[in-house]
Amino acid sequence: MKIATFNINNINSRLQNLLAWLTIAKPDIVCLQELKARETQFPRTALAAAGYGAVWTGQPTWNGVAILARSSEPVLTREALPGDDSDRQARYIEAAVNGIVVACLYAPNGNPQPGPKFTYKLAWHERLNAHAAELFDTGLPVVLAGDYNIVPEPRDIYPTRSYDDNALVQPESRAAFAALLDQGWLDALRKKHPSDTLYTFWDYRRNRWPRNAGMRLDHILLSKKLARRLTGAEIDRDVRGETGASDHAPVWVELR
Repeated sequence: MKIATFNINNINSRLQNLLAWLTIAKPDIVCLQELKARETQFPRTALAAAGYGAVWTGQPTWNGVAILARSSEPVLTREALPGDDSDRQARYIEAAVNGIVVACLYAPNGNPQPGPKFTYKLAWHERLNAHAAELFDTGLPVVLAGDYNIVPEPRDIYPTRSYDDNALVQPESRAAFAALLDQGWLDALRKKHPSDTLYTFWDYRRNRWPRNAGMRLDHILLSKKLARRLTGAEIDRDVRGETGASDHAPVWVELR
């Protein structure tokens, strides 16, 4: 089984990029972020024609997340992160797919920091960690996949001082990610590439893609049952270099 996460950065503007990647990569499960589309604007028909069932939660202009399943229909189990009923940002969706609980997330960016956006980011991650602990304790096969908007370690960002004040690299942000790993979740990409330089995002600005000035923001975390099945984890870097590409590249894992 192949499970992927991809911040598509506007699903309708980049639908052809997405469909081309699906045709080549053939993932069984895909978590998408930053749909930037209303509920009614989600391209369900085009994805169905490509062989994928889907559940999604949309939001105009920003946010939005979806779970795709090849040759099957995901069973929606949750369309919001618990812990704050007043939070209306479309950043979390959860579904059952072929015996696996799939959680797709698009965490807040948090900039500028300090400030209310960073406070929201940290509170959101507290809620995520609380829910993740509950999922982990079920003992079920669970995957937490998405754009976490956290650079876990200094080696996960290109050499620079320009991001020193950025929310993505703050100690509090990194502590939130580390707390997930402390629960027992496996960082699949880092597990398979323990010493490699890994980037999944390259900003459009300042020529960052051509000069490989990237960051690792997109992560797939596996519960114990899935961690034992992990056989591979990779980044489809070439997708970032295509015409009209998202500023993120797809990340995927293979399970036996």
